[in-house]
Amino acid sequence: MHRPHILAASLIAITAFASSPAFAQDSELPADDAAVSQGDEIIVTGTRAAGRSRLESPAPVDVLSGETLRRQGSTEVGQALATVAPSIDFKRSSAVDGTDAIRPATLRGLSPDQTLVLINGTRAHTSALLNVNGSVGRGSAAVDLNTIPTVALDRIEVLRDGAAAQYGSDAIAGVINLRLREAREGGGVSATYGFYATDVDPARGRRSVTGEPVLTVSGWQGIGFGNEGFLTISGEYVDRKPTSRGGNDPRVTPTRVTSRFGDPEVEQATVFANAGVGIGEAFQLYGWVGYQDRDSKSAAFPRLASAAGAVSEIWPDGFLPLINTKSRNLTSAVGLRGDVGEWGVDLNVSYGRNRIAFHTLDTANYSLGNASPTEFYDGAVTYDQWVAGLDVTRRFDVFESLNLAFGAEWRREGYKIAPGEPASYQDGGAQGFPGFSPLNSVEADRRNISAYVDIEAEITPQFLVAVAGRVEDYSDFGSTANGKLSLRYDVTDWLAFRGTASTGFRAPSLQQQYYTSITSVVSDGNILLTGHFPSIDPTGAALGGLPLEPEKSTNFSLGGVIRTGDFSLTVDAYQIKLRNQIALSENIPATAPGVGAILDPLGVQAARFFINGLRSTTRGVDIVANYRARPEGLGTLDFTLAANFNDVDVTRVPTSTATLNPAPTLFGRNRIVSLEQGTPGEKITGAIDWSGDLLGATLRATYYGNVIQPGTDPTGINDIPTGKHVIADLELRYQPVKGAQFALGASNLFDVYPDATIERLNSNGVVGFPYYSPFGFNGRYLYARIGLTW
Repeated sequence: MHRPHILAASLIAITAFASSPAFAQDSELPADDAAVSQGDEIIVTGTRAAGRSRLESPAPVDVLSGETLRRQGSTEVGQALATVAPSIDFKRSSAVDGTDAIRPATLRGLSPDQTLVLINGTRAHTSALLNVNGSVGRGSAAVDLNTIPTVALDRIEVLRDGAAAQYGSDAIAGVINLRLREAREGGGVSATYGFYATDVDPARGRRSVTGEPVLTVSGWQGIGFGNEGFLTISGEYVDRKPTSRGGNDPRVTPTRVTSRFGDPEVEQATVFANAGVGIGEAFQLYGWVGYQDRDSKSAAFPRLASAAGAVSEIWPDGFLPLINTKSRNLTSAVGLRGDVGEWGVDLNVSYGRNRIAFHTLDTANYSLGNASPTEFYDGAVTYDQWVAGLDVTRRFDVFESLNLAFGAEWRREGYKIAPGEPASYQDGGAQGFPGFSPLNSVEADRRNISAYVDIEAEITPQFLVAVAGRVEDYSDFGSTANGKLSLRYDVTDWLAFRGTASTGFRAPSLQQQYYTSITSVVSDGNILLTGHFPSIDPTGAALGGLPLEPEKSTNFSLGGVIRTGDFSLTVDAYQIKLRNQIALSENIPATAPGVGAILDPLGVQAARFFINGLRSTTRGVDIVANYRARPEGLGTLDFTLAANFNDVDVTRVPTSTATLNPAPTLFGRNRIVSLEQGTPGEKITGAIDWSGDLLGATLRATYYGNVIQPGTDPTGINDIPTGKHVIADLELRYQPVKGAQFALGASNLFDVYPDATIERLNSNGVVGFPYYSPFGFNGRYLYARIGLTW
């Protein structure tokens, strides 16, 4: 589909469905049938008017139930979400340091930090990790969706629309709202065990793999007290063995796999508690707390015996460094809500903290020779966030109805880098992941305060107008103001048109402003010691760095909704224009004219820093169709077809402000390709879900368009395509409402891989498949799940 015609195509689709006499006839179905059709899910995301359903909203909202998320092989929230929502991608990167263990999700092909994540409507804190290597989302610090297990979720609401005027910074692509379980009774436990049964076929060394198991044990319990009080406790334990999908290494004799290119080894425990209790007649005290301990081990590039001469007594056959990432994550909130007269009031305070400690294992510091340790503590990064918010709402009998909401929010963010042990960073540091030195120590914070007003008015029974405005003031870069206008017109009971226009922003993160390190970066197969410097650091400034400013966006959407009986269709076209976008610069080599004098005293071979000035335009269409059938005596059949067509066009790149002559290139072709073609231009999912009294089944097929993993050659000859592929998933269930339950399933049923990396571009065999692949590169996964509910 040619991208300039996306909007026209969406309108044609709506008109074609609207003109069908069959749908007009179906609109006469009895009210009882219509009342139970899909689309009646009440939403709280994208609107502050109570009681609005997803098909009544002026902007597109997906409602994904916890059961839908749990009816698949992966128990990761990010992966489960990407499987069922075509506009979301969740890649399985490898050999990109901490990003292997803490992977970001993207919405509509934009940066991971351009999507706001909420927990029960409250802003979630980002990860302390900054993605600084060559993955999709390079340069972003995003929320780690996998810190909340699927067992703790009631549902997820995904607002696919710009919403910075409603919720503040980051909501450029949209909003993901994670809604926790609220149960006064009942509970359940389950165990899921799976393994890979796959034929790995890289450019060198075809082989079969059976194993690499994953065990997940989870449970939840609802406890009631008082008239309406509840406490829901959820927990999950994950033990995931690493996967390895690299090819044979031709540098060793006989050739063999020397890498561990794939998913990291993970041991993880998570617990969540969500509670609420009435106070008097009008108020409820509520809150939640969650804690996760995750221990991950991912692999760096192998060091051969020929390169390990200085430590040959320790590693006579070479070695494979492991990057051990230990993440501790705390999420908490407490609030009081209720009615003061005719006004609804919600006052809440939340605190979140993520600390990631790095260790390098099975490695050495070459400068220490054979006296080198083989394990190093590399230091830690910490991010924490306080948020205090006040929200006030009231419904007025003006027009058909008018909902007024306003509020204020105060936020304090902190960011720290703590150094590692001296041997981890001295003279080149630990191979695989050099530690943070005292020169990298950082302790920074900032504050901001914001206020908003949000009005939704039903002018007539058919015409809805919503207006929102928000102002924010940051202690580090100043103020910003944003607005949003949403319109919806219901032509008939079964056909409506909707559209939005808004401005948005994203504040530069503290991680982007202050992160500094020296790391090993792979460039064209070579490992370079690369320094990352803040843009206002003397080194960054000498190379062209300036103080970071907020990103700005202008969003437009236009779509329609058809709903008749048990059938619904939504088609929404969108355009997102981004300006002053923040990006991580190229790795500027010390060999460039004038650069060596700046970098040589620091002992690094290249440098990079963050820059503003990128501009891009994203256009696309989201289509979601659903039909629910109830054959007599056969339970319920849900048919869903959902698609996202997305095109990103980089229209301007930043240029150097340095006094160096010639000035270094700050943003090259490979970065442009990553933004424009690093996520699928087309993703289409079709699913059939059958639920009977005792049995159930889900069959899902997802088509992924081609993705390009860019190389560094300006001609594009070193680009690596993933190809176009269809992934099929199947699950069969025995599912009584209470009692023992059992399921068997297969993810990637037909064992599909992305196109293998050709030999010319993989001289060492490590990167057997492109890690930009939107569906990963692990192959067929078989699993069984047993459980008990009460």
